Amino acid sequence: MTAPAIRHAAPADIPAIAAIYTHAVLHGTASWELDPPDESEMLRRFEAVLAGGYPYLVAEREGEVLGYAYASAYRPRPAYRATVENSIYIAPAAQGLGLGRLLLEALMKACTERGFRQMVAVIGDGTGASVGSRRLHEKAGFRLIGVAEKVGFKHGRWLDQMLMQKELGEGGRTPPAF
Repeated sequence: MTAPAIRHAAPADIPAIAAIYTHAVLHGTASWELDPPDESEMLRRFEAVLAGGYPYLVAEREGEVLGYAYASAYRPRPAYRATVENSIYIAPAAQGLGLGRLLLEALMKACTERGFRQMVAVIGDGTGASVGSRRLHEKAGFRLIGVAEKVGFKHGRWLDQMLMQKELGEGGRTPPAF
């Protein structure tokens, strides 16, 4: 079996991305959406990420998309323009194979190259079922910056939201270039 490759996502990847996300929405707490968006909505979101100048990556092996990651605006106000939020989703059959680490490393590199200075992970249920995401980010050098308790309700229970942060490039030591 060949090693997975990380590459920029393309519109042709949207059906696989939508299938991965649908599973996450229906069965997990990484996303707090209750109803999975259809492929046309996923394509709209993909195009919005790219139009904003953010990276959108997939992990692929032998032509099969096994996971994806992207960065997007942390908040919409202009003062946040150097800070991104990351999102990573892995197909159920590919979880635990190190794809999250590969995608996160590539995403941090791509964001640093674009001049972004801070990356924030907003981890849904970071103190519960999404502990794998928390560990992934800890290993990548993210630090815990806060937990909002019982701010979401999904699958019949209250969920906490964890915030983790990592400096990229020069971080907060110098002004951003944009």
